Amino acid sequence: MMKALCWHGVGDVRIDNVPDPKIENDRDAIVKITASGICGSDLHLLNGFIPTMERGDILGHESMGEVVAVGKGVHNLRPGDRVVVPFTISCGSCFFCQKKLYSCCDISNPNAEMARKAMGHSPAGLFGFSHMLGGFSGGQAEYLRVPFADIGPLKIESGIADEKVLFLSDIFPTGYMAAENCGIEPGDTVAVWGCGPVAQFSIQSCWMLGAERVIAIDRVPVRLEMARTLGKAEVIDFEKENVYERLQEMTHGRGPDRCIDAVGCEAHAAGMVGAVYDKIKSAVNMTADRGYVLQEAIMSCRKGGTVSVPGAYGGFPDKLPFGAFMNKGLTMRSGQTHMQKYMKPLLEKIESDIIDPSLVITHRVKLSDAPEAYKNFRDKKDGCIKVVLKP
Repeated sequence: MMKALCWHGVGDVRIDNVPDPKIENDRDAIVKITASGICGSDLHLLNGFIPTMERGDILGHESMGEVVAVGKGVHNLRPGDRVVVPFTISCGSCFFCQKKLYSCCDISNPNAEMARKAMGHSPAGLFGFSHMLGGFSGGQAEYLRVPFADIGPLKIESGIADEKVLFLSDIFPTGYMAAENCGIEPGDTVAVWGCGPVAQFSIQSCWMLGAERVIAIDRVPVRLEMARTLGKAEVIDFEKENVYERLQEMTHGRGPDRCIDAVGCEAHAAGMVGAVYDKIKSAVNMTADRGYVLQEAIMSCRKGGTVSVPGAYGGFPDKLPFGAFMNKGLTMRSGQTHMQKYMKPLLEKIESDIIDPSLVITHRVKLSDAPEAYKNFRDKKDGCIKVVLKP
């Protein structure tokens, strides 16, 4: 038996004793977890915004550790290898994987029909992120079974610290792909909604890709300060300023060239009618994704600009200004991250000291303290921006 963080209902996560994972397929590996992160997307699960969770599901999709066993079909890994595990599960050979659209894998989600009914088609399976996306156990545990281990995990062959490479499992590639999806051109101004961990990597990635200005939007002082100091961004506190008006002022009425929604389905709003409407819906059990950031990004973005959406959505955001989107000639790009495309090139950036991902970490706790860490992260207590769990 091993210890794992398990979902038991909205707002209720616990450390349980659960059976150790075993090799179930020739392409499996078992990884002993040495570090895992709590992601903003995990809060969507905690707060009940992602459907098809079941009591006892093991959470976590930002994981790394030591390989302790491999199936006979895995020839690129061996026990003792140190690996980062991408949060997406991809087969490597289907139509989409061949196009390097790894998060769209046609094969890895055993519950594809469930996802098809909700989305039209199924994306790849994800670790620890609902039964609609595969029902796979996550990595906030002592051990993790990794399917398609010959395709997913990235070997770390240097002695570089876990904390510097752990976020190659999700948030660094996710922030980078969000910036890349913007199609940044020389001279561009990029506005980033949210200053959580993905946003912090989006901000730094925008600079890497040639942005001239980056403007970060949030309401939590410690997050805004990290965006200003670590990210070198200009900042807007949306509880103190009207974001649309301030962005127009900062761009002389044109609007930002590129906008990134790094918030997703639990966006907060300051004084918006829609926020009141959504609170009423929630009270009568008619919850929907809160699309305030998408609304604001569409309205704020300059004509002919791009809206990039790395923030996680699970359903149907209301009241999107699609007339503005169409008439302004905007482009939107989104998606779960095509992890295998980005992990190795971004590892090279870390090893070259171009970026130190560990600088976003504010809390390091034992796995046994994960339930309290989830609450602190959710409630933005104690300056909590990024938590790393160590089993």
